[in-house]
Amino acid sequence: MFALLWGLTLAVHLGPMGPDAPAREPQMAVNGSMVAITFGAGDAIYCSVSQDSGKSFSVPRKVAEAAVIPLTRHRGPRIVLSRGAIVISAVVGRTVADGPHAHGLPSDGDLLVWRSIDGGKSWSQGVVINDVPAAATEGLHSLAADAHGNLFAAWLDNRAGHGTKLYGARSIDGGLIWSKNVAIYESPDGSICECCHPSVAIDSRGQILVMWRNWLAGSRDMYLVRSADGATFSKPEKLGTGTWALNACPMDGGGIAILPGRIVTAWRRDRDIFLASPGEKEAAIGAGTDVAVAGGPDGLYAVWTTPAGLRALLPGKKEPALIAPKGSFPSVAALPHGHALAAWEDDGKIVIQPLPQNKP
Repeated sequence: MFALLWGLTLAVHLGPMGPDAPAREPQMAVNGSMVAITFGAGDAIYCSVSQDSGKSFSVPRKVAEAAVIPLTRHRGPRIVLSRGAIVISAVVGRTVADGPHAHGLPSDGDLLVWRSIDGGKSWSQGVVINDVPAAATEGLHSLAADAHGNLFAAWLDNRAGHGTKLYGARSIDGGLIWSKNVAIYESPDGSICECCHPSVAIDSRGQILVMWRNWLAGSRDMYLVRSADGATFSKPEKLGTGTWALNACPMDGGGIAILPGRIVTAWRRDRDIFLASPGEKEAAIGAGTDVAVAGGPDGLYAVWTTPAGLRALLPGKKEPALIAPKGSFPSVAALPHGHALAAWEDDGKIVIQPLPQNKP
């Protein structure tokens, strides 16, 4: 077991998983005292589990292997905990794409899920979510769950062969069976932003929230839709009042946090990170990229990357704190008793560390 002590700077380090397989793209999920983390390394996906609220973690176990697993710019695996199961999703393929914008992505990428019902010791065979083969070649997706076994996945979809669209699917049995795919959003300008990952959350009422970066009239702004059934969706809501005119892809999607009585989204525009609740003006919290957010009983946690290192905005604080001198692609998970864990990439390893407590 890997030890981690609350209130100290001692951190867990996972990986690298071999001389040519740096650990990449960590994502965490929490259910009670269980914390599970997934990440990719080389041609495999791994999972490590804590049963004591992050005080210690198991040695990582291999979930699945594939010839091509995208592990750059938020394309790594996702993880949720629901009804006693750990569910991990990832886009995998058999053949590397070619061409000037291939970026090591699969030419035949499918979105798969794997389940474990014994705390991550063994894993099921992968189940394909997309019902048109090779529709998820961009590798960008998100996964969310509630406590009742309802899961929802959203991904950037290329099944039409022209223009990127946002698609989704729902499971009501903890990820065993998935619904027919549904088109969540198609841009009237022909494509949504092609290289920014979507975000998904499910609130306490079972409402599904999906956020993505749109591409309308030359601007790359963030939008949100809601759904009660995973099949029909509300009219898209633009987040924030400003806009970002950009003829390029930021490769930076943001996140959604559910707090009591409100939704908070986090995302990048130009050089700054913003927080915004639907229908309200956005607020800048600092310069940077690749923000991750989580909502806990004591408020909102946000962690993002800056040239000076990783910074975190803690509940009740107005100014961010420097939590690590280096690192990238952070993930954050709030714990039921009011603390939070952050994880990030650092020189081929995954670092997991408690965030400072907000003491008066």
